[in-house]
Amino acid sequence: MAFLRSLLFILVFYAGTVPIVLGTLLFSLFAERARFIIPRLWGQWFLFTARALLGIRIHIEGQLPTAPALIAIKHQSAFETIALLALFDRPATVMKAELRKIPFWGWAAARQGAIFVDRDGSSASLRAMMAAAKLAVAARRPIVIFPEGTRVPRGEAPPLAAGFAGLYKISRYPVVPIALDSGRLWTKAFVKYPGTITWHIGETIEPGLAREEIEARVHTAINALNP
Repeated sequence: MAFLRSLLFILVFYAGTVPIVLGTLLFSLFAERARFIIPRLWGQWFLFTARALLGIRIHIEGQLPTAPALIAIKHQSAFETIALLALFDRPATVMKAELRKIPFWGWAAARQGAIFVDRDGSSASLRAMMAAAKLAVAARRPIVIFPEGTRVPRGEAPPLAAGFAGLYKISRYPVVPIALDSGRLWTKAFVKYPGTITWHIGETIEPGLAREEIEARVHTAINALNP
């Protein structure tokens, strides 16, 4: 049953994804606001199909931020990378540069204002990330980052990747850390499992802290749901 539900989800979700991505490409050329509205609709479509076809729901503990902030999310699965588009207003998401090469989707993500970064952590890559982040801050957009740098299996808590502390410093945003447990249900395997994914919104952390302190506090907060 789980296999059949997962197959149906793939067929239905991606059937809806194609016109949404193409719509982003088309309408964003003529209507600036469309580059934010259509990705949010895609995130909502994702959550709807995940709930209706897979039986996966989100439970949010705490209050999602409404003001611009640096949102630091634990990364256990692909689930949160799409769900965040529905949950935050005009998010500028930090993502690996390889995703920009995906036909159509990469261009749509760039139009939406994604912040691309090479995972090699080179100085040139970090400078480009900071420049893109400054544009997001100037537009008063929230910046979303997976501070451990990549998807991490449940139970693991690697140190924060290079770049988070720099974004914290140049944005002067408060940090909203979010712990989650999506890896229980949304695995790398084809089959997904029904249940509830918890997003635990941690205590907002003020700007201006020393690097060691902000990294330690964020690391602890985003791993609050780790078994």
